[in-house]
Amino acid sequence: MIESARLRSGKGHRDENFPVASRLIEKRHRPIILAFYEFVRTADDVADHPALSADEKIARLDRLEANLLGRAADERVGVSLREALASRGLSPQHAQDLLKAFRQDATKLRYDDWSDLIGYCTYSAMPVGRFVLDVHGEPKATWPASDALCAALQIINHLQDCAADYRRLNRVYLPLDILAEHGAKVEALGEARASPALIGCLRDLAGRTAALLQQSRALPEIVGNLRLALEISAIEAMARRLVAMLQRRDPLSEPVHLTKAGDLATGAAAAVGRLFRLLFSDGAALRPAAGP
Repeated sequence: MIESARLRSGKGHRDENFPVASRLIEKRHRPIILAFYEFVRTADDVADHPALSADEKIARLDRLEANLLGRAADERVGVSLREALASRGLSPQHAQDLLKAFRQDATKLRYDDWSDLIGYCTYSAMPVGRFVLDVHGEPKATWPASDALCAALQIINHLQDCAADYRRLNRVYLPLDILAEHGAKVEALGEARASPALIGCLRDLAGRTAALLQQSRALPEIVGNLRLALEISAIEAMARRLVAMLQRRDPLSEPVHLTKAGDLATGAAAAVGRLFRLLFSDGAALRPAAGP
């Protein structure tokens, strides 16, 4: 069996919607985050591979997990992540949780309701934020806000790619009850333009995603590592812009992605804004003391 990395889509960390181990992250943390990314991207591409059967996908995901846990050594991305985790004394649990989501992707094509979708995000998205927080030594008290942010990022991706997921894989993440509530059918995702009913469903979901982002707004304030807090601020700002686009555009017929220049401008503005807030509110100790 060939290595799973050879089945990759060609997408790398610089091609993702949101920053992965950007220069805001301390240099000492970037290698392990990138090792985690390479493992997860490989597993994700296996789960999304249109030419593999469900059984073949699950067999490859099981093999990746065996490499992660030291039971095999024939998948370089698994071996690399295992070694990186061991060097930092970190658990493989977050990567294993993501593998649960990818196994689900191999067999589950529909989601009944919002709760069902959030349940998927518990394994497909939330472990990513938790892993990055663990790498930085942040406490578990940061997890709820991070979970909300990661779920929002995942659902933004689902809304952006709803037509492609349906056409390529017959996979629909839009909850069936919300589609029905707006009078939309799954088959509408195969059209060139979204129907008014489908637009209503998509905007409903964008509004729910905006509520998740509201739940995550405290995250940069409670994260102790300044550089990580700046990265989170940049990601949140980009997510808010994308949700605003999803609330007024049709992802079946219009682009709903930020340009690289837009990414940079939005992220930089948010990071600078966060830094100024620190300097002029929490950073009183940085200002000269008043005279006697």
